[in-house]
Amino acid sequence: MDDHVYKIVELVGSSETSIEDAIQTAVRRANQTLRNLRWFEVIQTRGHIEDGEVRHYQVVIKAGFTLEAGE
Repeated sequence: MDDHVYKIVELVGSSETSIEDAIQTAVRRANQTLRNLRWFEVIQTRGHIEDGEVRHYQVVIKAGFTLEAGE
């Protein structure tokens, strides 16, 4: 088995629909510029309330990706 070294970035995703969609939004966007994404951890969940209704969900996640050789 190869040894893996991971780098961790912190991301914030938001959605008007759900917490799960906020996570997907963050991961999809990170995947556009980061290679080798492997895992995520939700570290904070919050939302925005307007007129007594939840309007936005927001999550802070840590995402890990493997470093390529020479990095």
